[in-house]
Order: sequence, then structure tokens, then C-alpha cells
Amino acid sequence: MQAARDTLKIISNETKNSIDQLSVVTPSMYASIFSKYANNHNANIEDEKELAKELMIMECSNLTDLQTQASKNAMQLSANTEKAIEAIKEKDEKILNNILKETEDLRREVEKLKESVYKDELTNVQNRKWLHDYFLEDNSQNLKDAGTLAIIDLNYFKLVNDTFGHIIGDKVLIFIANQLRKTKYSVVRYGGDEFIIMFSKKVSSAKAIANLNTIREEIISKKLKAQNDSFHVSFSFGVSEYKAGQTLSDVIEDADKHMYEDKIEIKKRVTGI
Repeated sequence: MQAARDTLKIISNETKNSIDQLSVVTPSMYASIFSKYANNHNANIEDEKELAKELMIMECSNLTDLQTQASKNAMQLSANTEKAIEAIKEKDEKILNNILKETEDLRREVEKLKESVYKDELTNVQNRKWLHDYFLEDNSQNLKDAGTLAIIDLNYFKLVNDTFGHIIGDKVLIFIANQLRKTKYSVVRYGGDEFIIMFSKKVSSAKAIANLNTIREEIISKKLKAQNDSFHVSFSFGVSEYKAGQTLSDVIEDADKHMYEDKIEIKKRVTGI
């Protein structure tokens, strides 16, 4: 059952990533796209209803835990605020010191909670929710500030999974994520084998390209091991500078165009794994 869950998660992520670009999705369209990716993975997911029920229970349990912890933290913060107001009125330094300690503990708890909400489980880089909450204006798709966005897509990743299995595929994703951290800027797992890096406005597209080219060459030069075999991995990327107020989808679309141009060129040099 665990293997089926893992496969279902991979297929679901690929499906969600694919339909993200569509303005309208019907149930039959979703089923068709999902079926295509399931076939790609040679997936035969048995007892679908039972598995779906189990996954729903697990997700609801995780959501409930997050809500409970958030509520507990909010109540603690409210209580500390009331105590602080009273202590300030009474000029009670001992109570204020106690409140300071409790608030510092609470801040650590809140940071742990934020990390669980905003981190990708597999690669430990940021996820889409983090990208949207930190870079977009409230309730919109508009970017808050100017900057440079890079989108990264692995080459021959399906071949890696088909040849060595999804456990090795997951290790490749972790490896790539760690290599991309060398940019010293925010790395986001955008979906499947796609990553986004949010460079600051101080980083021009030319500088971002040079940085990613250096990282890519280092990756290509390395041999990764799977049992008694070894293989190479690479990625393609596209970069787009953007201004405050531009929509995220437009910026990603522009970076995507450059990425596919880059993919054509890099695959002439790197012809497989």
C-alpha cells in the first residue's frame, strides 16, 4: 500500500503541474491527464477507493494538527499580551521577564509551524505556498517587488525513474535542490522535477544565467551512483527579469520560453544519462 501511495503522490504532482497552465479543467480532462501520467509510470493502483479514503484521513489529520497548533499558539500569544499589559501597568519586571521567555518559546514554535507549512517534504526547499505568500500581493497573482526569476527543469528525469526507480529519482531531486542552494537565493520546488529560484532585483538575468551555468557544469561533471551503475544528470533553465506588479504566471511563461530554448541546446551536448 505504501508503494502505491508513493506512486500516486508522484502522479498527482505531475497531473497538478500539468493542469496548472489550463484556464478550465473538467473532471474528464483531469482523468485523462492523470491516466496519461499513470501509464507513464506503469502504475496499476489497486483498491483505489480504499487508498483514497486512507489518504484523505491522513491529510485531514495533518490539517487538524496544524489548526490545533496554530490555535494554541494564538491563545498563548493573546494571554502573553494581556499579562504584558498588566505587568507594564504594575511595573512588574519579574512578570515581564517570564513573559519574554514564554514569548521566545512561542516564537520558536511558530517558526517550526511555518517550516512545516512552507517546506517541500522531499527536498526541504520552499514550496509553492511559500512562494505565493511571500512574493505575491494579497489575494492576487501580482508580484510585490522587482526581481529575477529562474525556472529549472531536469533533463531525462523520466529516464532516471524508469531505469533506476523512484527512490533513486527522489535522491536526484534532493541532490539537485541542494546544488541549487549554492545560488544563496530562495529555491522553490514548483512541482515534479521543476524548481524556481527567486533572485533579488540586484541580480541581473546575465548574472543569474552565469551562476546557473556554473552550477550546471558542476552537476554534469559528477557521476551519481545507483547500485552498481553510475549515471549523469543535468537540467535546463530559463531566466526572466520582472517588475513589481507583473503577474507571476506571465513571468514564469517568459522564463519557460527561454528554458525550452536552452533545453534544445543542452540536449545536443548531453544526450542521456
